[in-house]
Amino acid sequence: MDDSARLSGVRSHSANPPAESAATDDRAAFGADAFARLAVELHHAEGMTETVEAVVQFALQAEACSYAGVMLTVRGSREIAAVTDPLVSELYQLQCEIGEGPVLTALTEGVSVYVPEVKIETRWPAWTARVTQYRVGSALHVPMWAGDQLIGVLSLFNTQPNAFTADDEAIAHILARHASVAVASARDDETMAAAVDARKLVGQAMGILMERFDLDETRAFEILKRYSQQHNTKLRDVAQELIDTRKLRGTHGE
Repeated sequence: MDDSARLSGVRSHSANPPAESAATDDRAAFGADAFARLAVELHHAEGMTETVEAVVQFALQAEACSYAGVMLTVRGSREIAAVTDPLVSELYQLQCEIGEGPVLTALTEGVSVYVPEVKIETRWPAWTARVTQYRVGSALHVPMWAGDQLIGVLSLFNTQPNAFTADDEAIAHILARHASVAVASARDDETMAAAVDARKLVGQAMGILMERFDLDETRAFEILKRYSQQHNTKLRDVAQELIDTRKLRGTHGE
């Protein structure tokens, strides 16, 4: 039994879920064309923000949902990355505040969580007691995996109960896979860009020390590194300080 089967109201799908009779030809045509367009759009997205925004906007077109959102894990913390309505941010923040709810289950256990009818949900009592004040009748949360790493959750909400069909969930899983690949790629690009930027800053700071104190590259780098360790400050931040102020507090080029 897979992880998703452990929860009531949680559905699991094979890699190629069977089409149901409720699926229409129009929807199938939409899926083929729309996912192709989405793949191109995600490929051309300039960064993380543009990537997740494209995903949630696509979800509004492809799914039976009133609102959509993406919550990502960033260095052990949670980040609301994109929402189609401020209500989604409130729903995310509510769960983080009370420490329970379907999105947190999806995010911590890596399973799909379906809430058919919010007002009678019993798995998260504190969440149910609070969420009934919002315009949400049903919700679906699908984990986003990049390889074996859980990087976030795609959330779909509808104002009506029992709004999501098996077809909707199958599409959500496909969309989550597209989103996961795009987000992982965007993160890699941002990490690489940050590393390049850091090297440039350190090189510029070394140049300042070399010119001011007549040092070679090795000695200049040793000074920056020692200052970084003594003050528990990242090397790139030490370099930025030197570039901005032309000095390092307590360092005299020895």
